[in-house]
Amino acid sequence: MTIAFYCVLFASFMPLLWVVFAKYYAGFKLRDNANPRELLGNATGVAQRANWAQANSWEALTPFAAAVIIASIVGVDQLKLDIASGLFIFTRLLHGIFYLSNHHQLRSLVWFLGITCVLYIYFQAALL
Repeated sequence: MTIAFYCVLFASFMPLLWVVFAKYYAGFKLRDNANPRELLGNATGVAQRANWAQANSWEALTPFAAAVIIASIVGVDQLKLDIASGLFIFTRLLHGIFYLSNHHQLRSLVWFLGITCVLYIYFQAALL
């Protein structure tokens, strides 16, 4: 498996990282497992922001995974694809960290850098 594909795998599980933080900061108890969306729907502060980071991670996954798959199929240079994918993962980790720490301007900046990585991958595929 290539680095880019490992990045897709990691991106697939990244939302689970943020939901762990969301549930922790929301004071998750075993009884809350009956209605976990209710707990997170009423969350505030860090728990709410972690839940939002989870949702945003799910939203970012589809275009990234599609870009990597398409780029691999059409034969984009593997090094370019691996670097762009690794940078995407790095920006997504920073995005979640900045979400939790309420640094909205930095969060927006790294979101933009992450989506730029995805667009770069699509652009590389379109050139072939």
